Amino acid sequence: MSNPQNLQSAQILVQMMAELAALQQQQAVVYRRHLEDLQAQTEQQTRVLQNLLAQFGAAANPPHLDRLKLSSEDQRCRFCGCRMGARSPAGEEEQNSNQEPVIPFQCKQEHEEAAGLVQVLPSTSDTGKRKSDLQSDPSRLQSPAKRQRLSMPGFAEAIIFSDVKSIMKFVHSRLNDQDKLSAFLKKKISDLETDKRELVGVFGKTGAGKSSLINAIIKEKNLLPSGSINACTSVMIKVEANTRNLKYEAEIEFITKEEWRDELWSFRQFLDNNKNQEKEDDDYHDAVEKLSALYGEDWRKSFENLMDRKYFKEIPEFLQSKQKILTCESANELSAKFVKYTRSDSKQGEGNKAKKWFWPLVKCVTVRVPNNPFLQHVTLVDLPGNGDCNKSRDQMWKGIVGDCSTVWIVTEINRAASEKEAWEILESVSSLIGNGGECQQIHFICTKSDLVDDSDDLSSADIHDRIVKRNMQAKDGVRKEFNKRTKIKKHFTDDSFKVFTVSSREFLKGKHLSPEETEITKLQGFLQDLNDCHSETNYVNGAHRILSLIQGATSKGVGDKKGRICAKLEIIMMLQLDNVRKEMEKTFLVFEKCLADGVEKSKRSYGEKLKNFLYQVCILTLVVTKKNTFYTNIYLNNCFVFQGRNSGFCGVLKQVVENGGVHKPKNGKLINLNMKLASCLTDSIGEEFRKTFLNDSECGAFNGVIKTFSLNTDSLIEKYKNTELQLRFLKTEEEKMKAKLNRIIRKRKKKVYSSLTETIENIMEEGYKKAAKFKGEGTLYCMRETIKNHVHSKKDMFEQAKNTMLEKLHDLMENIQEILEKTTKESIKCSFKTDGSLLPDVSTELDMVKKHYDQLAATPDDEVSLTGFADWVETAEAWSQTGFPRGSAD
Repeated sequence: MSNPQNLQSAQILVQMMAELAALQQQQAVVYRRHLEDLQAQTEQQTRVLQNLLAQFGAAANPPHLDRLKLSSEDQRCRFCGCRMGARSPAGEEEQNSNQEPVIPFQCKQEHEEAAGLVQVLPSTSDTGKRKSDLQSDPSRLQSPAKRQRLSMPGFAEAIIFSDVKSIMKFVHSRLNDQDKLSAFLKKKISDLETDKRELVGVFGKTGAGKSSLINAIIKEKNLLPSGSINACTSVMIKVEANTRNLKYEAEIEFITKEEWRDELWSFRQFLDNNKNQEKEDDDYHDAVEKLSALYGEDWRKSFENLMDRKYFKEIPEFLQSKQKILTCESANELSAKFVKYTRSDSKQGEGNKAKKWFWPLVKCVTVRVPNNPFLQHVTLVDLPGNGDCNKSRDQMWKGIVGDCSTVWIVTEINRAASEKEAWEILESVSSLIGNGGECQQIHFICTKSDLVDDSDDLSSADIHDRIVKRNMQAKDGVRKEFNKRTKIKKHFTDDSFKVFTVSSREFLKGKHLSPEETEITKLQGFLQDLNDCHSETNYVNGAHRILSLIQGATSKGVGDKKGRICAKLEIIMMLQLDNVRKEMEKTFLVFEKCLADGVEKSKRSYGEKLKNFLYQVCILTLVVTKKNTFYTNIYLNNCFVFQGRNSGFCGVLKQVVENGGVHKPKNGKLINLNMKLASCLTDSIGEEFRKTFLNDSECGAFNGVIKTFSLNTDSLIEKYKNTELQLRFLKTEEEKMKAKLNRIIRKRKKKVYSSLTETIENIMEEGYKKAAKFKGEGTLYCMRETIKNHVHSKKDMFEQAKNTMLEKLHDLMENIQEILEKTTKESIKCSFKTDGSLLPDVSTELDMVKKHYDQLAATPDDEVSLTGFADWVETAEAWSQTGFPRGSAD
């Protein structure tokens, strides 16, 4: 009979062999997939590289590129040889050393990622066609001091990014799902993919030169339309990089069918009730302009069939609630195609049926440009100044405005300091971009600086001197005006306000000014700095951090020290968390006191505010001599808000109550009764809020207590050398955590700040609805009384607004402390309290990624030569010859 003990051992052995066989089978599948990918990747990137090199002239199609197409057997031999640590015979090595280098890239790239490799090729020409004269024009390889950086640095970064991404994908596939440390590491690798784009909002009235400015800065002369066609004030235009392919694209997002049907109903009601309106009435003009753009003269005949499909033959996507995509080879071609979605012909009068314009149906147009170094991680957004009466457009407008890290106010230089509309736009959005947003800088951009009066009799030198002198005067005047604008200065300091005097025409032609004197290059440099904050270096740094932890966890000789280090780290963590808690408690008490004062002021002053809004209206009646017709200019508190013939203030108030307390006239200042009622609350907290939630990332929120949160790993590294890799991982995780918290704070603080006005708006909604129902004789009196009585009955709304804000602030503080504690504990645990025996050996990968990181750190981003291209080829060759990292069969 068999020994039961031997039988049990045999069964265990059989089970182990079965598990080993299953593991080997899984690994074989993984290796086979990598081998299949390798051929596809090599062929894909060969085509990309050939296309790229073709643009560098003499470098096109070198003979050795054919060797990139390896057979499956060649790949298998290379793969297996590298994995088993095989080395070529000496003779073969000597022979290979005399051959040209092979450049296989190992990153798994789909079509979009392949395009991303060449995203920052040389800038396009005026017609949108890509140039191929890089070598023939040495000036295009100069640093930003002489010329803006061009494509080669981006190309080098793209190669490194491709290689490191490939390495991390392979490391990710080798980590199992059996233990918490591996799961933690896999999540960290996945998090490396996140990419935040910086938003730059561009404001300015029609004709200020916004389109020409953007075209000049991104070196696409004919991208955004300008000139004989009028901009539509309601459509937002985003300009960003095309990372998916090498085409010029425009993505048109429409409002919904239901929203347009509602607008048609509103237009019909308005026009029926105001049949005798003249064109001087803004609301009348706005309605007629939209209807005529889309329907020509058909809308005048009947409103019954304006949703008929025949009007939307060119845009079936509108009826299908889809986005329309336009794709072109050049900027010129794309501009001609998408102009009808953003603008209307200034020469088109009423009754002109020659062309349809679809901008009344458009919410946003996103223009994507290939191979543009200034748009890698930046989106420029041409924005309307006052939002929109359409709710979906207005909601998108508020979201984008609040997300802008920088705002450009564009106006002509001849009246820059006194330009009423530019300053009104800035004042109207100051709370949205300041305490209620993420804006760190305001750039006041004075355009058309090359236009000089009486220049025909002047020499070129005299014109140059006159331009430079006027630019200095304009800058001084704008800065003085900024210091007078207390409403803006509540949210922004002098350091965050910069003035530029630019000339797009001189930048392109260089007749009187150098490129630097046009200051276009300064704005290009600013965009490049924004891009650098999100460059591929961050990905490589993150990859190095993760590989350091893996390698440190598998290292021997640190087990006996882990306990002591953990205890010290946990003590430091608790002390740091206590500092954060104390600072937040102090902040909460300050906010509570400020808001309590604001509530008392609101209760004392709301009656006077209502009276000023509802009754103190100055109406100036003017005569239009050309047609002998009358119209009125309406002012609220000395601010122009409305122009019309018969509607008067009753029409303005009607618009206010029908739109939830807000009216956005086509021309004139935004009217917002909710903000007026909440003004004492927002004013009471404004200065403290700005100091607590600085948009400037250098200082940090809550008096910098989160920025200074630290585990002091540098001092521990000196004492515990063997744990340097783990401690460096902790340090970088700490920085990453604080960066994440800053993003959360910037998003959440907007909701905290806006909660004051939103609470008032929600409580006032019932009163607005009641007031909006009145019609006919006595409407103005009834609306006034209804609003006044509603506010009197709801005067506790100021206390409710205070409590809502404090509740949101408290939730934010709790969330911050929770993230700090949870993330830090998890990082410490995974670094020092988890068994790393199941992790693979990543020493090879760590060395390779470190080499890449050192290359990026050592190479100036703004200088590169064609000879440097060989260094990047050598890097790719090293990855190729190393093959898949050793230890992958563990």
